[in-house]
Amino acid sequence: MLLPAAGSGERLGRGPKAWLEVGGRTLLDWALAAFAWADERLVALPAGYSLDHPGVRFLPGGRTRQESVYTLLLEARGEVVLVHDVARPFLAPAVAQRVLQAAHRHGAAAPVVLVPDTLIQDVDGFYGPPAPREAYRLVQTPQGFGRELLLEAHRKARQEGLEATDDAQLVLALGHPVALVEGDRRAFKITYPEDLLLAEGLARVWQEP
Repeated sequence: MLLPAAGSGERLGRGPKAWLEVGGRTLLDWALAAFAWADERLVALPAGYSLDHPGVRFLPGGRTRQESVYTLLLEARGEVVLVHDVARPFLAPAVAQRVLQAAHRHGAAAPVVLVPDTLIQDVDGFYGPPAPREAYRLVQTPQGFGRELLLEAHRKARQEGLEATDDAQLVLALGHPVALVEGDRRAFKITYPEDLLLAEGLARVWQEP
């Protein structure tokens, strides 16, 4: 498992996300617990931070998520790697297993959920043409890849100056398809202050894997 946890959490304004607490635990603690079963756990931390946790290797992260994942990839040894967002604390074990199985089968996989809301184009601040939401999906993590495939995708991106918001985009840019598997709405990403209210509520009823 690769965990790029070096983000500053600017949109939340509460400091590095990895140390943000939900339900009395940091987001980093949630992520490490969700992957307690993993043979390999590598975590990228913000500059100036260091930790010691049994079975976990901590490395200094980069300026961006993409740089942090690349740093972790260089140290990873597993045939298949899962890349997860530390800001998604509520990971159901079944989702991780679906991604892992699909990554072994197809080389790359990502969990997705349906789009529940109406989608439109913003035309200069006015309600524009609707988009067919049935054709779109919301992408989550963990995303799974053959380690060598993802490393090749990152190296190509670095050579060409390509930046992406997730690793599946880099693999797709390499020309390799990414299989989709069923995600879980509870694995939403904590990005804005109001997300913390939802997270605190879910933490009260969340059952450990």
